[in-house]
Amino acid sequence: VQLQASGGGLVQAGGSLRLSCAASGRTFSGYVIGWFRQAPGSEREWVAGITRSGGSTYYDDSVKGRFTISRDNAKNTVDLQMHGLKPEDTAIYYCAASSRLRNAADRTTTWYDYWGQGTQVTVSS
Repeated sequence: VQLQASGGGLVQAGGSLRLSCAASGRTFSGYVIGWFRQAPGSEREWVAGITRSGGSTYYDDSVKGRFTISRDNAKNTVDLQMHGLKPEDTAIYYCAASSRLRNAADRTTTWYDYWGQGTQVTVSS
């Protein structure tokens, strides 16, 4: 599966952005999808995950209550709605897909086989 992330940009603190991850392939519903982010000088970190059906979602504590992950398997898309953005949310955001994961809350990057190219989110103070 090929993934393409979009929707990043520059926003003031407190603002909102909606990231989208578009996937190719007929078996999109067979993948757990995660959103990760990587700030300069930092390791890539897990932000949110969603199960294959979209019935369950999981979030890192740093974004819980502010970010919402959702998917539309008919359209092969996964979105990350971000509200209440903070300067510390500044990073390149990546979507990733895993056919092997059972637990969509697993943060381990090595479980994810396919990665999008990333989209830059910059939050100014």
